[in-house]
Amino acid sequence: MARRPSVEFVLRPFEGLPGEPDWVAMREVVPAATATARTTAEHGSRDVVVTTVLPMAWPALHRGDGAIFLALQQHAGSGDASRDLAALLLQALELPAGTPITSAPLPEPGPRLQDVLDLTVPFEVTVHEGFDYWTAAGVDLTPDVQASLERMNETIVPTHRLTGVEGAYWARMGEREYLRWAVPHDEQKFLDALARLHARRESGLGDQGDLGKFIGAFRSCGILVPVWDLAPGTEADALEAPVAVLGERLEAALAVDTPLDANERRARAGLVARQLTLR
Repeated sequence: MARRPSVEFVLRPFEGLPGEPDWVAMREVVPAATATARTTAEHGSRDVVVTTVLPMAWPALHRGDGAIFLALQQHAGSGDASRDLAALLLQALELPAGTPITSAPLPEPGPRLQDVLDLTVPFEVTVHEGFDYWTAAGVDLTPDVQASLERMNETIVPTHRLTGVEGAYWARMGEREYLRWAVPHDEQKFLDALARLHARRESGLGDQGDLGKFIGAFRSCGILVPVWDLAPGTEADALEAPVAVLGERLEAALAVDTPLDANERRARAGLVARQLTLR
């Protein structure tokens, strides 16, 4: 019996797509958001709504009004999220309007998102306060879908995307606020840069770091997502200028190619100890 071909593991599956950090953030930390994409002419030049999640945890949906939805928050897969999502997208394009994909079997090797999507189309993200964007005028919801929407709306974490940098999201969890910032840089170079700032106590946000303290990072889809614990009550708008300033410091540190000194090496070791790999 012939062995079924398997998809090769890809550490950084969204590399090469417009807005790679936002792809990762929507997959991992953003509860309700949509973003713009379009298939290539070969695949019909169809507009695609990339979303965080869909009702009933559907992987994809050809909605009754003809809109194509593709959900990112899918945890089981072949080892290449780009291939998994491309297979679902191609399947959804062929479905009749009003039909969801209810499960996502492992695909065989084939085209990836980088092959299926028009890479000139910007990945423009819209964060939503709830999941009502699932619906559309003239599209009826089944009782199960309506119940799923209501449950999700009750538990949503308030989230905002910063506008001055790519991949940065403010979130309020309970009584605390956090900044989670997906960065597209090579992981080792970024850790060196962050260590240089951390050793100088410049890795925080605001004057003297009083607006936000760096507390660690997690790794997903091959890139790092550093996290800052914000001063209580900090709103998203208050982060725009401080994050831009921190971004400038990080870019300057990334440009340094000299070896880390002893203090910076100790800082780097501490940063590495506070990392978590999600997948």
